[in-house]
Amino acid sequence: MDNRDRDYEPRFSIDDWKPKTRVGLMVKNKEITSIEQIFSTGKLIKEVEIIDALLPNLEDKVLEIASVQRMTKNNRKQKYRATVIIGDRNGHIGLGVGKDVEAKPAIQTGIRDAKKHIISINLGCGSWECNCGTRHSIPLKVQAKCGSSEVILKPAPRGVGIAASNTVKNVLELAGIKDMWTFSRGRTRDIYNVSLATYEALSQLNGMKNLEEIRQHN
Repeated sequence: MDNRDRDYEPRFSIDDWKPKTRVGLMVKNKEITSIEQIFSTGKLIKEVEIIDALLPNLEDKVLEIASVQRMTKNNRKQKYRATVIIGDRNGHIGLGVGKDVEAKPAIQTGIRDAKKHIISINLGCGSWECNCGTRHSIPLKVQAKCGSSEVILKPAPRGVGIAASNTVKNVLELAGIKDMWTFSRGRTRDIYNVSLATYEALSQLNGMKNLEEIRQHN
């Protein structure tokens, strides 16, 4: 479900923004000009406006809107759970979940949650068949598991495209990945678990050096 043409979030204006954290104040004063500067210091992003200011070209996509129930003493309480991903198609991706009694507020909450959990992905080319050194795939194989769903991501040569299910493909496309071999097992129809496993697999690339850096040191 593509929502680029829908106004789930109000337009952001940096002039009207009143930061509540030190990081937010530094962003507004242009002491911090990229999100990588925040990641390098290990500081937490507690204001979604920081993401709006540093990554203005984010796209959002709703992967699933599911009806969930919670049993209380009196009766069942029903809510909508929206699983949302955001990305700029250039190495930044976020996954969020929002719940509310109505679908639209659940999506809005999911988008804000995704912005707080955005990560920077170390893209590259780890395919021995291609070995071009560009940022069209990932540097090496990664895998992650969420619940009963497991996702394995493998670098692919240029021109292969993304060989994956719709859920995995949506996450990888918004991250900026163009070529990838993937393998899923377990309960692959569970959109929430599959998307979270894909997100967790991509997050593993943060602590790994780019292949170009490895070659330079060798």
